[in-house]
Amino acid sequence: MPRIFTIVIAAAALGLTGWFGLHALGGGAPLASVPIPIKAPENLPDTPAEWRGRIDYLALDRQLADIAQRPEMAGLAVAVVENGELRFVRAYGVADASTGAPVTPHTLFRWASVSKTATGALAAALTKDGAVDLDRPVAAWRTSLRLPGGAEARVTLGDLLAQRTGLTKNAYDEKLEEGQDPALLRAGLAAAPLQCEPGTCHTYQNIAFDAASEILAGAANEPFADAVEARFFRPLGMVSAGYGMTRLTGARDWAKPHRGAQVRPVKEAYWRVPAAAGIESDIVDFATWMQAMMGSRPDVLPAPVLQTAHRPRVGTARLYGGALRQAISDAGYGLGWRSFTYDGRRLEGHSGAVSGYRATMIFEPATRTGVVALWNSDWGFPFRIPFAAIDSYHKRADANWLDLSELPPVTGGAAGTGPATMSLKR
Repeated sequence: MPRIFTIVIAAAALGLTGWFGLHALGGGAPLASVPIPIKAPENLPDTPAEWRGRIDYLALDRQLADIAQRPEMAGLAVAVVENGELRFVRAYGVADASTGAPVTPHTLFRWASVSKTATGALAAALTKDGAVDLDRPVAAWRTSLRLPGGAEARVTLGDLLAQRTGLTKNAYDEKLEEGQDPALLRAGLAAAPLQCEPGTCHTYQNIAFDAASEILAGAANEPFADAVEARFFRPLGMVSAGYGMTRLTGARDWAKPHRGAQVRPVKEAYWRVPAAAGIESDIVDFATWMQAMMGSRPDVLPAPVLQTAHRPRVGTARLYGGALRQAISDAGYGLGWRSFTYDGRRLEGHSGAVSGYRATMIFEPATRTGVVALWNSDWGFPFRIPFAAIDSYHKRADANWLDLSELPPVTGGAAGTGPATMSLKR
């Protein structure tokens, strides 16, 4: 890929000026402290002249610009992969409403729970290596997780990653947000209420899920974050992608969390469960991850690894809310991975939410077409963006997912500033 080639060459030639520092190419320094020279690729499709494909990108761009102008929004970055190729990259609004700094294609955002897809992929890769057995009980590893009735002796690693612990949804998340230690909370889950018998239903978790970071670090014989970065992000050329709060806040170009036009404090809580919600990156690297999940890089993520990670292991409730919830059926969960049927088509991916940030990655495997979006506010409306793009790809004109007429009109004071271009929790 041209972008990966550019990054590899740039990383070797340390005399140029670039946007990022890097944590993983040399020790434990935060992102901003180690200069990594990166030139944005000349073929990045970030202008109308470069948007080519079945999707009506001009219409999509207008809709996204309108969304960015809403008072609920601050900044937004979107990339579209069509037929396996990156066809659209666009940034809108502000990374920081207090300074007016715009979002760019290189602005770092949090992935929130989309981070679980990397955890599932690492587990699948280590399974292929023979270092992990997904059918082995959690108690067979050194982990802090304890479940009611000693169920950790029955719940397998595969169950854990498919969210089949039986615990009530998001158990003890509020305690994590209060600042309590996640390892102690995992031990305390032995006294938590159950929604179902462990191993028999899907109940979404963050703290329990992060026991995977302990298990996979032991299997990989290195810290969990280092294992993901070394095995996936670096070979894929995803130099902006990595883990940790200081890595985000120390970066030169990062999106601050917002509530409307107000910048909010950055909350560390979910970085302390890295397997569940620890990743940040720019939108282009997020798109690179989606392409790899589509099968574009079998040298890094072979088909058997993707099949192991993506295969549904348990049925789930419908996703999202309102009309979008009603449009989705047959939802399932694999290893940190969602799949469902929409308009008769099977879609895959994950979405995420932490305070002041939202993220989504949804694509259609059959056409290798999908969307990644990152935004720095708590508004849920942009979760509709992938469905609008997929409808456009299939020439379906009756859904109108991005129609804002149902919302109160904007009367002024919106945080968004329109598109910014560069030619270069749950």
